[in-house]
Amino acid sequence: MQKLRSLYCVCWLLGFVLLDNVAHAQSPDFMKMSPEERRAYMDKMRAAAQADWEKVMAKFHLKQPALPAPADDPKRPAHVKQKEGSTNWYDEAGNTYVRSGWGNWTNYDEAKASSYTLPDPLVLKNGKPVKDASTWWKQRRPEILNDFLTDVYGKTPKNTPKVRFEVTEVTDTALGSKAIRKTIVGHIDNSHYPKAKPSVNMTLYVPANAKGPVPLMVLVWGAFPTPMLTINRVIAKGWAVATFHTGMIQLDSGAGLHEGIIGLVNEGKDRKPDDWGVLSAWCWGLSRALDYFETDKAINPKQIGIQGHSRWGKTALLAGATDPRWAIVFASCSGSMGASLEKRNYGETIDNVAGSGEYHWMAENFVKYGGNWQTMPVDAHELIALVAPRPIFITGGTKDLWADPHGEFLACVGASPVYTLLGKKGISATEMPKPDESVMAGDVAFRNHEGGHTDAPDWPVFLEFAEREFKRAKE
Repeated sequence: MQKLRSLYCVCWLLGFVLLDNVAHAQSPDFMKMSPEERRAYMDKMRAAAQADWEKVMAKFHLKQPALPAPADDPKRPAHVKQKEGSTNWYDEAGNTYVRSGWGNWTNYDEAKASSYTLPDPLVLKNGKPVKDASTWWKQRRPEILNDFLTDVYGKTPKNTPKVRFEVTEVTDTALGSKAIRKTIVGHIDNSHYPKAKPSVNMTLYVPANAKGPVPLMVLVWGAFPTPMLTINRVIAKGWAVATFHTGMIQLDSGAGLHEGIIGLVNEGKDRKPDDWGVLSAWCWGLSRALDYFETDKAINPKQIGIQGHSRWGKTALLAGATDPRWAIVFASCSGSMGASLEKRNYGETIDNVAGSGEYHWMAENFVKYGGNWQTMPVDAHELIALVAPRPIFITGGTKDLWADPHGEFLACVGASPVYTLLGKKGISATEMPKPDESVMAGDVAFRNHEGGHTDAPDWPVFLEFAEREFKRAKE
């Protein structure tokens, strides 16, 4: 599983590089490179990310422990074996096991996953209970949000540049003439640091037979490949759909932190400990895209939702938590630092995200929690609670244990008291549902589809949930 995800990440990065080369001529043309040259370039990118991660660790005087070789590690689960050509280990069911730099091995045993204590979203830092909506909005919610932005995802700078939007192409025969397609580019003012050339790139599809403003779903996505199955499904529903290319805002690598929107605002300098990470940078770009979509007369500005899968599921959830204009959120298989409980030791954990391959998603402050999970002041149920009272749909897969679907469900349960406090209905179950059983009677919905790391089986159910929620909002 993890090997396949790593391969997908590389393919996605190559797709971004190709698109970025066309748009900004910042990167080499992979089509003209030999396999050896491509490999060398990717090795260079990984080395640059590793060097930046080591600099961040040194800033906090953090060192990982000296560890024996994985094959000789007495902590390695006895039932796992290494596949030839892979650095990962696997059990008989094919689940991936990795050892983090802090010496912790992946766990899939529920009996070993429950030794954690969650912060109460309805108790203030001073110990007083939150008994009414006013206290939530004025005191508790700001406390939780500040902890997430300071210690986890990073704060968006106040001096972000202006964005000017341009429709660069309109096609009225898209999807077999079922949709009108617009290509939209947000030109970001980079006059004070021209070396960085980020942009906001979206492709909008509107049903050709729409008779008035329609709901819109914005898909958080990389530059490649385009999710055509989903696009066709949403158009068939009679709604508009847009893809948002995250790579054009900020490269998904620690090697790109001195470029993109982060590099532009910092003028190529290193980040400060609480500065935004890549997920927050993507969310900033998504909010700018929302600025544009609210002006498009084909779109109902009160019914614009956001969806993402995997790392983009983490992004969609964070976007919904930080920008209240998103009317509904769909986070698919988002795992650690998404919808699954962070202090729960199951599948992907804080350790994995704090390592050199993924730390760039977060603020520098976040690396302090590698191997030190219980000290992190917030957890995923509180991130979901920040979306309240707006509806949210969380999904996992029975064969995607890395993303910990049970932990995602438990986070939904943990967030539900906040929905209740605000006059809404939380999740309508307290026990993990059976595969393909949709728990969607409340404003917090959950589904664990039969299968792996994908959002495809859940889209028809989400569209049903979203239509119901939009109708309720009108009542």
